[in-house]
Amino acid sequence: MARTIALFGGSFNPPGVHHRQLAALLAAQFDEVIVVPCGPRPDKSENGSVDPIYRAAMVDMTFCGLKRVRVELFDLEASTYTPHYLLRDRFANEGEIWLAVGSDLIQGGAAGASAIQRGWQQGTRLWHEGRFVVLRRADQPLCEADLPPQARVVEASLAGSSQELRSRIFHGQPYEHLVVPRVARYIERHALYRGVPARRDAVFRLKEQRLLVVHDERNPEAVMAAARLENSNTPEPELVVVIGGDGTMLRAIRQHWRLRAPFYGVNAGHLGFLLNDDPQFEFVHEELVLHQVPLLWVETEGVDGTCREAVAFNDCWVERATGQAAWIEVKVNGEQRLPQLVADGALVATAAGSTSYARAMGATPVPLNTPVLLLVGSNVLRPHSWRPAVLPLGSQIELTTLDPVKRPLQAYVDGVSYGDVRTLRARVSNIAAAELVFAPGHDPAAKLARIQFPEL
Repeated sequence: MARTIALFGGSFNPPGVHHRQLAALLAAQFDEVIVVPCGPRPDKSENGSVDPIYRAAMVDMTFCGLKRVRVELFDLEASTYTPHYLLRDRFANEGEIWLAVGSDLIQGGAAGASAIQRGWQQGTRLWHEGRFVVLRRADQPLCEADLPPQARVVEASLAGSSQELRSRIFHGQPYEHLVVPRVARYIERHALYRGVPARRDAVFRLKEQRLLVVHDERNPEAVMAAARLENSNTPEPELVVVIGGDGTMLRAIRQHWRLRAPFYGVNAGHLGFLLNDDPQFEFVHEELVLHQVPLLWVETEGVDGTCREAVAFNDCWVERATGQAAWIEVKVNGEQRLPQLVADGALVATAAGSTSYARAMGATPVPLNTPVLLLVGSNVLRPHSWRPAVLPLGSQIELTTLDPVKRPLQAYVDGVSYGDVRTLRARVSNIAAAELVFAPGHDPAAKLARIQFPEL
């Protein structure tokens, strides 16, 4: 018997407690619920009221911990809207797909006048071919004759709407009871839905000592420090404490960014650009400084046409896979900037990654929260005068081999090999970011100065 899957799509802008309760209700009747927040829609201009990075984080927080519920963020990442008939096709090979819809969308169905039949792309065909789980509220009348041919009705008398939430937040009215606690705190620290630009740097206070501790198991100092926090570990943390060096922090971010909890680093290594130097192990009510740091979205296209996607905190790069120098075409925002870069390779780095491999390749490190991307060549032969480029944060960079047979490229994402590729594309992710927190006295610029102005 095929698995039954409920597709629960919507704006979730912001997601409320009622959305979580609806997902739990569906999960009790289906083998799996897939939550899909949509990208920009011409009929819902409010979807652009906050950046997708914040919407993605709040959706993850809202549905976290629900059994048989998973969140898919592909629409937010691609800044697009996938119509329901394509959503159904996308997941068709996973089981029997049921589209979750409100009962208001099927009113008038008997006369072919429902919102689905008249307003959805290929709505009439989907009405007759698709399966629908209709969420009926007590205050919404439902005529059985209006139901699609294949429909289930689920009683869902749950109050709340995203429109009401946005209005309450904007007008300074109480709203905390309508969202999960973590979302309420997230909205406050980033000043969302206030009609002003969101804050990427903020003050962070931990209400409870709910931690996930990640440490370098090969570092005795890190092992001892982690043991002190063992009793604070929880599967749903409010803070991820990372003990070790920058490499430990990098691995922790790659593994745990979907927890949407800030990362506090304790330096048990060397310079530790992303870490605090003074160990701290009691975090409740402490006033910490938070920086939201973007991750890169990376797409690689293999020589066989296979595409892979990944996120990177530090950098991604291509390098020659043979003894021959690489010939690389470089495009920025779709415009050819270097018709032929002859080099060992090329790298794209965030500001956070500028102190790592990018610096070793000749780039100038930049402060952690600088809104730029770095594009750096490795052992550049031509153009002979080309130097590392500093690009606006919104840039999209494409690196393509000009001779995949004789001069193939290998791709790496935060040091992880992605094999031979024809093309690598990189830009700032719309859904992935890390929040790094530091003690008030911590000065990231001081560590940067050590490598910019080395002592004799």
